[in-house]
Amino acid sequence: MLDRLIKPEIQELIQKRKWKDLRDAVEEWPTAEIAELMMQLEKEDRVLFFRTLPRQQEADVFSYLEPEQQNALLEELTDNESKQLLANLAPDDRAAVINELPAELTKQAMNLLSQQDLREVREILGYPEESVGRLMTPDYVAVRHEWTINEALEHIRKTARQSETINVVYVTDSKGLLIDALDIKTFLIQDPQKKVSEIMDDTFVSISAYEDREVAVQMFQKYDKIALPVIDSDGVLLGIITIDDVLDVAEEEVTEDFHKGAAVAPLQVGYHGTSIWTLFSKRISWLIILVGVNLISSGVIEAFEDVLEAAIALAFFIPLLIDSGGNSGSQSATIMVRAIATGDVKLREWTRTAGKEIFVGLSLGIAMGLASWLLGIWRGGFDIGIVVGLAMICIVVTANLIGTLLPFVLTRLNIDPAVASSPLITTIVDATGLLIYFSIAAAFLDIGL
Repeated sequence: MLDRLIKPEIQELIQKRKWKDLRDAVEEWPTAEIAELMMQLEKEDRVLFFRTLPRQQEADVFSYLEPEQQNALLEELTDNESKQLLANLAPDDRAAVINELPAELTKQAMNLLSQQDLREVREILGYPEESVGRLMTPDYVAVRHEWTINEALEHIRKTARQSETINVVYVTDSKGLLIDALDIKTFLIQDPQKKVSEIMDDTFVSISAYEDREVAVQMFQKYDKIALPVIDSDGVLLGIITIDDVLDVAEEEVTEDFHKGAAVAPLQVGYHGTSIWTLFSKRISWLIILVGVNLISSGVIEAFEDVLEAAIALAFFIPLLIDSGGNSGSQSATIMVRAIATGDVKLREWTRTAGKEIFVGLSLGIAMGLASWLLGIWRGGFDIGIVVGLAMICIVVTANLIGTLLPFVLTRLNIDPAVASSPLITTIVDATGLLIYFSIAAAFLDIGL
């Protein structure tokens, strides 16, 4: 709201080249609002606006932008401006920018980095794509366990400016092994002559640089931390990851699951930065696959053609039954996918979970079966009512079980269980539901096939 009200004033300051007034106008603004306002400006005004910001504020605003917006802005800046901007970014943000740049800009950006920054970028980008190592920053505060509190505080004062956060101070030994993590207030309230080893409580948690970033999200939720130390296989402290990075990851993972749940390959950039061709290619593959799977449903109807001809009223209830089965299966799949993703349900608990969902499905099936029985009697007579009611119970129980077990199977096969949501479940349950429905009808109505 603020950016809309002040946008005309900002544009006027740019046009009149009042750079100091422009800088003062946004000096106290939150980073997010500055970034949003800047991206609303015309290309020429946007670059001029960005250049007026203080260097550190430039870096903060740049880090807030989407990757495609960052790329566009870098192309508009001079080499010297890009060099200063990259130098002021946090190491993890700098590595993320380099990783997202188009191939032709990557080499150019790497050439602008100092030797120290270049080493940090190469080290971070050397870790697997979805690993914690890609998120960590080497800017942290660490002290030695044999130091006195006074020595530790002196060191903290010297290194705090370069650190991502000083709320947590890490304790290492002479080999760099992480041996503790303490709140800064612990140092502030202790006797300055005490040794750091005397105030250690050995209750820290850490995460491997090669661990999947989703595990980091779960650890932040479980331990309620603002930062986590990152270690190698020997326990050497490599860096830290902070809550702001993990919140970005959590948003990306949820968005990815939403896309997969709708049978869409996840978008790598925001919607506005995605071309029509990319949107088409991300969606068409799954739709073609689902068309193929739907042919099974057509085959089931064809196989039971005689049943339909003998009791044409059965056709009236096909949409009711397959939609109910699809909805029930989608509900159970969505619940199970999320439970597995959050760690609420473990893979080894599949039998217990399946047993619980059988009773849930049976309860749902009986309730829906009674309603379907009454509808069947009204539209097709007593016999049709019995067939529709029994079919509804069996279809809902089966769909609920499929929706529950499919995420376990996909996870075991190292396939993201999010693909088990609505489209895939609905398609599978359609064919299964038709087979159940016509089989019950053929048996109960004594129709020969």
